[in-house]
Amino acid sequence: MTSYTQEDDEHYRGEFGAGYEVGSFPKDFVYGPDDPDQDLTQIFAPDQKPKILLMGLRRSGKSSIQKVVFHKMTPNETLFLESTNKIESENISNSSFVQFKILDFPGQIDFFEPSFDSEKIFGGHGTLVFVIDAQDDYMEALTRLHQTVLRAHKVNPHLRFEVFIHKVDGLSDDTKIETQRDIHQRVNDELSDAGMEQIHLSFYLTSIYDHSIFEAFSKVVQKLIPQLPTLENLLNIFISNSGIEKAFLFDVLSKIYIATDSSPVDMQSYELCCEMIDVVIDISDIYGKADGMQVPFDKDSSSIIKLNNATVLYLREVSRYLALVCILREDNFDRQGLIDYNFLCFRNGIQEVFDVHTSQLQQLTHSTSPHLQTNGPTS
Repeated sequence: MTSYTQEDDEHYRGEFGAGYEVGSFPKDFVYGPDDPDQDLTQIFAPDQKPKILLMGLRRSGKSSIQKVVFHKMTPNETLFLESTNKIESENISNSSFVQFKILDFPGQIDFFEPSFDSEKIFGGHGTLVFVIDAQDDYMEALTRLHQTVLRAHKVNPHLRFEVFIHKVDGLSDDTKIETQRDIHQRVNDELSDAGMEQIHLSFYLTSIYDHSIFEAFSKVVQKLIPQLPTLENLLNIFISNSGIEKAFLFDVLSKIYIATDSSPVDMQSYELCCEMIDVVIDISDIYGKADGMQVPFDKDSSSIIKLNNATVLYLREVSRYLALVCILREDNFDRQGLIDYNFLCFRNGIQEVFDVHTSQLQQLTHSTSPHLQTNGPTS
């Protein structure tokens, strides 16, 4: 691995993700059928941030997913997590593009009871992620999923639905495929019988013991980023003019990729890029200057790793919490100067997208509508 200072970029425009940190709302939110007067304003206050609602039966793995993806908890540590018995809300604001509110719901409570305001829970811009334990009898989970989707769609037709078929690490490859096929078929049949064929659900096989959960959450988060088409277009232009085979724009804290080019994502390549980020952060943690930052990652962070199959992994810092990780052939890396120049153009393009996004948010500062929808690219 080779690292160097990016002296060629004297016009670095600052950390446009600066000031954003992963933080938690107080974990003392307790409300349910025995506490119908609980004030939900603080949790479900309308703002421009989309929501990710984590739902599912008890012990399905919702809290473990959140802790592994957003708190760097090891999978083995999640074995000691207690079952969630209250809503846990967290504000994720790692960078200018990764900004949303994630809410972990207890599996034993029916939030469609009259005690709860369904409009506050399911209204607005966001996604409902329903987690199913694939190692358990999932018929009860499918019943709850069907009820939840129909009711939530009635409250908010714009709400997206994602299904994590979770804990598949203990299943054989054939069983994984068969389980996904069976769940997909049963869910769609029930929606068809209810006359709701227009509701679209996405299904993912996930486990906290490999990168599948990060891949699935990447897909979920990408759908919440209105600038995604613009980011993908910038990446396509960058790789086509730089001799690069694949490029990911990563959120460094969570290792979620918020955008990639239009070529198919290979799981092995994605895992290599995730591991590269871990290596850079670990080495920077030991030898770099963190300066009180949550992550030792700044404008001087970059890395080159040459693999034994004539492949090069190339990482460059985009902002305080964003990194561009590229995969290319070693022969094409001979033109590193061209790649670096194109990267600076790419980063300037990212900054322009962010400037447009900031301007739009400023215009919406006084808006209080919980149904804000932003569709399509912003530049």
